[in-house]
Amino acid sequence: MAHALILLYGDTRAAAEASDRTIDEGINRLVLVDTFRDEIEERVRVATTLGERLWGVRLDTPSELGGVTPELVTGVRRGLDDAGHEGVKFFVSGGMTPERITTFVEAGAAVDGFGVGSYISGARTVDFKADLKQVEGLAVAKRGRQPGFTPNPRLARLDLA
Repeated sequence: MAHALILLYGDTRAAAEASDRTIDEGINRLVLVDTFRDEIEERVRVATTLGERLWGVRLDTPSELGGVTPELVTGVRRGLDDAGHEGVKFFVSGGMTPERITTFVEAGAAVDGFGVGSYISGARTVDFKADLKQVEGLAVAKRGRQPGFTPNPRLARLDLA
């Protein structure tokens, strides 16, 4: 589940429910829990909403908010376990490198998988953020980002109507 889906729905639980209703039963439900609310709060809302159907959660906290850390993982994991969701898998992404992964492993963080996107690309990467900043004219953004239109003199606005 991408941040864009959650931004379009305006709520992580609503996006998770919509995704759950529309994807095939055989597909694992992996939900981001860092878009609008604190990760520790959001993981319980999502786990309560999807219950046993929640396969895993993913953290991709922006660097503006400190990024994903072993301490954050520990807090979110503890909250899931305390709420009776011990079996929920845990994934982290966002600027993962072998050195960062080693930090998580050495700290004993309960991570089941790492998203390493741009690090493993065979092509020269152009690392940029394509965040949604506006939905139907309303300013919106994930936590840590500035919502609303950002002018750029290098871009031309297209009228597709």
